[in-house]
Amino acid sequence: MRPLALITGSSSGIGATFASQLAARGFDLVLVARRRDRLEELAETLRRSNGITAEILRADLTIDAELNAVEQRIEAAGNLELLVNNAGFGTHGKFSSVDVQSQDQMHRLHVLATMRLTHAALGGMTRRGQGGIINVSSVAAFWSSPGSISYCATKCWMNSFTEGLALELKSAGSRVKVQALCPGYTLSEFHDVAGMDRKLVPASLWMRAEEVVAESLAGLDRGKTVVIPGRLYKAAAFMMKHTPRFVLERVAVRQQRRLKRD
Repeated sequence: MRPLALITGSSSGIGATFASQLAARGFDLVLVARRRDRLEELAETLRRSNGITAEILRADLTIDAELNAVEQRIEAAGNLELLVNNAGFGTHGKFSSVDVQSQDQMHRLHVLATMRLTHAALGGMTRRGQGGIINVSSVAAFWSSPGSISYCATKCWMNSFTEGLALELKSAGSRVKVQALCPGYTLSEFHDVAGMDRKLVPASLWMRAEEVVAESLAGLDRGKTVVIPGRLYKAAAFMMKHTPRFVLERVAVRQQRRLKRD
């Protein structure tokens, strides 16, 4: 029996790239996302090119009943080797003025769905003594940014949650691995959905999804808990951790004012 990977948000971008690279490694797949047509197209492509089984599960993870269906699929999988909690989105605008429904959905997706699916997967993985979970966070988890308050906060939670799980599993002597993947700007539909103008970001800061996923899987193989793809982003995260908070606050405020002028 081949190992099984379940990937949320797998219809495009980083999620679809995880599916492609895992299929190349010989994983069977369960592809989860809201867009059935995209899932069907990707699944068929991966079946033909890799000779694996690719199941699709259309679900909106901000809806309890649909999230529960994915939990049940995870709990029923006796060969689940990898869960990739990739589904997510961003918004831009002052928290006081953005649509509160979008913020509610972001917290449901980044926090509650990640927590519940991770819990559903860990039971079987810890009993079998093997498996891994990748929570797709962001380099934005290392700071707060005006205009992206909920995004930064939920990704910060995701890092803390993952690091706590890693400690708990290690203390129990478990071989199950968990990882917080913290990419920077990645070429995908993510920023288009968030309404961001890509031209505002220098070309040198953009990474390809293929690079991000390859570094994530290599890090998981080594048992690395926090993976930050790209030397530039590694350096940025290091600086954020060691720079006084008042300096970071000044930089964030100035950056927000500059973007308003532009």
